[in-house]
Formats: sequence, C-alpha cells, structure tokens
Amino acid sequence: RQFGVRSAIPMSRAVHLCPALVIVRPNFQQYRAVSNQVFDIFRRVTPLVEPMSLDEAYLDVTENAWGEALGMAVARRIKDEIRATTGLTASAGVAPNKFLAKIASGWQKPDGLTVIAPERVERFLQRLPVDALWGVGPVTASKLRAHGIEKLVQIRTVEPRILREAVGSLAEWLTPLAHGIDDRPVIPEREPKSSGSENTYEQDLSGMDEIRSEIEAMARSAATWLDRKQLYARTVTIKVRYHDFTTITRSQSAAATRDHENIVLRALALLAKTDAGRRPVRLLGVSVHNLVEDADAEAPAPQPALPFS
Repeated sequence: RQFGVRSAIPMSRAVHLCPALVIVRPNFQQYRAVSNQVFDIFRRVTPLVEPMSLDEAYLDVTENAWGEALGMAVARRIKDEIRATTGLTASAGVAPNKFLAKIASGWQKPDGLTVIAPERVERFLQRLPVDALWGVGPVTASKLRAHGIEKLVQIRTVEPRILREAVGSLAEWLTPLAHGIDDRPVIPEREPKSSGSENTYEQDLSGMDEIRSEIEAMARSAATWLDRKQLYARTVTIKVRYHDFTTITRSQSAAATRDHENIVLRALALLAKTDAGRRPVRLLGVSVHNLVEDADAEAPAPQPALPFS
C-alpha cells in the first residue's frame, strides 16, 4: 500500500507502481469452499444472515443459538469457530445497526473485534472523518470538504441547501447516518439474480487450449453453484478482456438448465465467437443469469427497455 497499490486497480498499474510486487494467482473455487464453511457457522448461530460478499455478512444476533446476551460474546465465539474450522482469522464489528457495525468491523483489522455499545455511539461518531459515511467515496468527500465539512458530525449542522448542492439526493441518506441512525434490518437472503467468477491473469493467455480449460473450469463452477442452490439458468455469459484492456461479453439464452456439460458447451461456443487465441487474453469470466427454480417454467415475456445514464 505504501507504493499506492490498492484493490480493484489494474494489475499492470500495480506492477508499474511496485515492480517487486509478489503476485499470487487466485483460486476462486477454494475461496468459495471456505466461504461456505464460514457461512455455515454463521447460520448455525442465527438464521438472520445477510451475505454481502464471499467474506462479509451482517448478522442479527439479538436471538442466537448459544443464548448469549452480549453481541460481543457471540462475535468472539464465531471468530473462534472460524479459526478452528478454517485456520483463518476474521474481524467483527458489534453495534446497534449496520452502518456502525460496518465501520467497527474494519477498525482493528486483521483479527479485530470492535464493540460500539449504544452509550458509546456519540463518542465514536465524533471521531470519524466525513468519508467514513456510507456512500462517501473520494469524489464526494472532496465536494464536502470544499464546503468545509471535514468531520462526519458536521453533516448535522450544514444547511440542507448547501448539503444538497454538494452531494445531491445523497443528502437525505447521509443526514440520519451522521446521527448514527440506520434502521435497515438484516435481510437473510436476497434472491440471487446471477452467479459466476472471473480471473485476471498474471501473464496474458495466448494458447487456445489453456483458455478453453479456464472457461470450462469456470463454467463447471457456475453449474456447481446452481446445483447447490437448486436453481436453473437460462442464460450463460462469458467475459473476455484482451491484453489492451478491450473487454467484451457474449451471452446465449436457451432452455433453463443446470447440467454441467450443457453449460460448459454453451460457454465454449460463446468463446469461439471471440478473438481469444488470436489476441492475448488478460481476463476471463463465466456467469449464469435468468435463474429459475423450475426448469420447465415459462420464460418471462420481454420487457420494454428503459434508458439509463
């Protein structure tokens, strides 16, 4: 990080910033397997688990399988179980709501446990910069600072007109957060709309056999996910990013399926419609969409397109 390397920046940029960077090839199948172990632990403790990513979730532990009265005790036991089961550390934030818990979870990483008791909320808020607010990235933070707003709590006293000028409709979202108010419940499961994986390669792929092998592995991973969720997919999509960062997607829709060989064949057929093998490939991805619970369900009628900008 001292070289300026951050998550989500292009690999070429990272290597330029830090030529001695050690690059470890990802293994998404292993990540998912471990993620499933961790989420199994969560769900044994409480049914109110809201996944946010492979390695992050909100839990409402007001009622829990251990009968623990304190959220801190629940968090500590969950951390212990994760370590015993996977050998990994986990960081937890315990607070009265999602907004505060999210901040607390990152307070003492790695292997942290931060508790914001209700009586400590105001003292905690007084310490936070404005970019601790949910939805305030670098651009929005710079706009707020241009109006003299450096601390989170200053949002409370800014004239509404000035706040709207700075951040637009986001003002209505930030104002209650600045008071530590966040009434969103933990939603156990959102209906999945798609699933898939992608991989950015340390060295560009140029051999067609290797590219096909990667696509096949990702397609099988997507089919395994469908099996686990007891879902079927009508649409298979592949993503290809070439060495010059040109990115294309190809999709094909047909009868809903979760048959592994069918999904693999569809992904490979889509790959044949790209320049992969003729142009070096930096990234590959496969995903499944238009999910249904019944393979014989009728496809939804086409909906009119709406313009978005």
